[in-house]
Amino acid sequence: MPLTRRSIIFSGLALALRRQKVDEAVKLIQAKVDSGDVRAASLHVRCGKDVFQQGFGAAKSPRSVFLLASISKPMTASAVMLLSDRGKLSIDDPVQKFIPEFKGSEKDRILIRHLLTHTSGLPDMLPENDDLRKRHAPLKDFVAATCKTALLFSPGTKVKYQSMGILVAAEIVQRVTDRTLPDFLRDEIYRPLGMRDTSMDLGGRAVPDTMQCQVESTGYDWNSAYWRNLGAPWGGAHSTAADVARFLEYFVRPAPPVLKPATAATMIVDHTGGLTPPWGLGWMLSRGFGKGSSAKTFGHSGSTGTLCWLDPEKDLSFVLLNTLPAAASGKILLTPAADIVSEAA
Repeated sequence: MPLTRRSIIFSGLALALRRQKVDEAVKLIQAKVDSGDVRAASLHVRCGKDVFQQGFGAAKSPRSVFLLASISKPMTASAVMLLSDRGKLSIDDPVQKFIPEFKGSEKDRILIRHLLTHTSGLPDMLPENDDLRKRHAPLKDFVAATCKTALLFSPGTKVKYQSMGILVAAEIVQRVTDRTLPDFLRDEIYRPLGMRDTSMDLGGRAVPDTMQCQVESTGYDWNSAYWRNLGAPWGGAHSTAADVARFLEYFVRPAPPVLKPATAATMIVDHTGGLTPPWGLGWMLSRGFGKGSSAKTFGHSGSTGTLCWLDPEKDLSFVLLNTLPAAASGKILLTPAADIVSEAA
């Protein structure tokens, strides 16, 4: 059944609680929009066969496109795992096998696995990050700087969130395939999964055709043409709430065949070997996904004000995209809405 701007399909006896919880979340989001705190938001919730979605504020349609920020990371990880399925690489290969100039500071010990589980020792952002962005540097300059930067700890000994590890993983994809990451994702993952509104850059859109982040303009901010077109593999994807939901669902129902079912399944279980916090391959696990979520819940958040998760035990998924950065919207919107919806089953 096609989804409309506000479609809610409830059947059977499970409906009172689900309707109540979804309505609570809707009222919360609408209140933040009405107050002027949030300019645009999009919500997508699925519980079993019941689906709800709605746009708020400037998001006039469920097909309104938002900058996902770090929800981009599991998409990049999926590209790596697709190449693993095809025998082009192993996640236990050293990074230097594909990027010979990736040297120094124990970098010879970094495996692709470490990049996808935030255990590489690479920094989240480079020391020269602001300078690179101010001069509108291409991604290859970020890669070159990452190849030279010092590690924060020995690979595999700690978990520390690291966007630059995802950048290096994307560079491996590009060198193995001789294709850009945005093109590879479009052709090999987004299109096969029916994610028609998703791209790892603007995807031919103009910036005004997307929802604008509530940030001060600098010329290299989240709303700049530079940043939106950079295709940063750690944070440059654009999408709708429905497409993000479709991506989540793939990891529990992997059809059509993009990844092998066993590969999709292994990406959403712990790969950090007892280190904390636990990480899947590109996916966050069992934290920040609502107080009612089970331990098997996986998902990701994004600094632009995005959050998605799926609880396999409850057969419940949640996607909320909004334009107020997570530093502000986390406490007043993302976390409270996730808490409400997590108790809908």
